[in-house]
Amino acid sequence: MRSAHTFRGSSAVFDDDTLVSSAGLVPVMALAQQTHLTYLLADKVTITAPKVASGSANLAPKLTTLIAAMCAGADCIDDVDLLRSGGTKHVFESV
Repeated sequence: MRSAHTFRGSSAVFDDDTLVSSAGLVPVMALAQQTHLTYLLADKVTITAPKVASGSANLAPKLTTLIAAMCAGADCIDDVDLLRSGGTKHVFESV
């Protein structure tokens, strides 16, 4: 059987506001919440001399977000924006 359609990179479009590209993060972040990852980060990680004053404010949620992004495939700081795509904001309390 042959497909009547030819796949092109431009034919795959993620443009629905209700879709979640990284739905696999739900169980990962649930485990992080159950193991109190954010509290552990707040207790154990400090930045004593940040280059930017706001860099050390709310450090634990920032680190948790970076960990989530890395689990979703982010390999640089710009890739963290993938957590803001689609319906992700509806699945998690805060992004």
